[in-house]
Amino acid sequence: MKRVYLYDSTLRDGMQAEGISFSVEDKIKIAKKLDALGIDYIEAGNPGSNPKDLEFFSRIGDIKLENAKICAFGSTHRVGLSPQEDANVVSLLRANTPVVAIFGKAWDLHVADILKTDLDTNLTLIYNTVAFFKQKGKEVVFDAEHFFDGYKANAAYSRKCVQTAVKAGADWVVLCDTNGGTFPGDIGRITAEMVSGFDVKIGIHCHNDTGMAVANSVFAVKSGAVQVQGTINGIGERCGNANLCTIIPNLQLKLGYECLDREKMTSLTAVARYISEIANISHNERQPYVGASAFAHKGGMHVDGVLKNPKTFEHISPEMVGNVRRMLVSEMSGRSNLIAAIKNVDPSLDKTSAETQRIIDKLKNLEYIGYQFEGAESSMELLIRKELGKYAPFFALNHFKVIVSEPSGEEYSSSALIKIHVNDEEDIAAAEGDGPVNALDRALRKALERFYPQLSEVRLTDYKVRVLNGQKATASTVRVLIESTDGTNSWSTVGVSSDIIEASWRALVDSVEYKLLMDGIR
Repeated sequence: MKRVYLYDSTLRDGMQAEGISFSVEDKIKIAKKLDALGIDYIEAGNPGSNPKDLEFFSRIGDIKLENAKICAFGSTHRVGLSPQEDANVVSLLRANTPVVAIFGKAWDLHVADILKTDLDTNLTLIYNTVAFFKQKGKEVVFDAEHFFDGYKANAAYSRKCVQTAVKAGADWVVLCDTNGGTFPGDIGRITAEMVSGFDVKIGIHCHNDTGMAVANSVFAVKSGAVQVQGTINGIGERCGNANLCTIIPNLQLKLGYECLDREKMTSLTAVARYISEIANISHNERQPYVGASAFAHKGGMHVDGVLKNPKTFEHISPEMVGNVRRMLVSEMSGRSNLIAAIKNVDPSLDKTSAETQRIIDKLKNLEYIGYQFEGAESSMELLIRKELGKYAPFFALNHFKVIVSEPSGEEYSSSALIKIHVNDEEDIAAAEGDGPVNALDRALRKALERFYPQLSEVRLTDYKVRVLNGQKATASTVRVLIESTDGTNSWSTVGVSSDIIEASWRALVDSVEYKLLMDGIR
């Protein structure tokens, strides 16, 4: 198999995404996770741009990584200065990384309008900077910025930029679709020309402004590129960068390239979710391969087919990327969906079993009053376990009280008091929160953490309320859907009531109990 090197820029390009900010501790955690996944290069920031990156580089040097090389990122030296005189260039040396990535202009438009210099001077900037770092013993990655736009405008000059970097000793030349506007056909054709024209390892760096970043990266590799740059979950400036979580399995599982050890590939979904958590963003569940919907089946015919032979409606086995198959249960799905959910709890049951009919009747009654279990499979599993006698509650509620203070100029607007029993012990806890549900969630977990410490890992990532019969105005029944995570797994639960607090409580209880069930408590 042909080897493709993985170059992750989550800690640099990813941080340029709107709403993304990593602390130094966050960056160290992510770097360790990427190294464990098997990433070859981690572009970790620009030490000349901010003190945070300087601190990261000073600390990461003391951490032994098994697979990845840490890379510092910066630009060619400024016009009028030598590399030794340029503070940004010097900061790259101080980062003390084995690899340095240098971006230089490869589009004559940028040379004239951004650098405000002539084309030959830009070539000198490229040569001097690359040669400087090679003389210092660094592995040098030259990022030809805006290469594809430059190539289409003035191919001869863009080729000169690459030729200059190669002559200066660059170990890699990376062709960048910085504006994200190039289509796969052009990416493939131009990459092939560069691969055949220069004796240097070629990489590809794509942005997603036309939704083509993954396709462009794959086309470049098929045309001879041997390094792919991107970010986990595709986070990045504007519309994002090429999504490594899609590119890696596409290259390895579909096209036969060597990217990751097979065992490490099975941790891809967990890594994707972990980084979403660190970034404090909702994980994109519709992502290929690593989203919860990637192997979710709702249509009855689809589910029936998957149960008979998974290949009928799944292009790979979800386990290959560490994901799981999900059967969505709703009024649109057939009995096969429910049978699949029941068999996950008790494989001995089938569609003719009396227990199955009892669960179907229970489900119909709950749907009649407003429950919907599509997207709340955790509540569905708890319901099945209760009906089959395979469930025992982890705690019992004595009572709770919620107080809402409005108007309030304080940080928290609500408080909750709760009393629970676990076996023969009881606990009383109080908590404040941003609203009554947040206060109730905090109080519940505070009361239970003495008995179940792992609940400290759990937090809510989404909370949705749907009014089911609006004609009753404020007396309407509501359905509450809660999504929770422990940083590795995520699950959804549902509650229904004419009282929004009670509906939320039911979903919260299911969330807590499902977490304990997953952890094998009792």
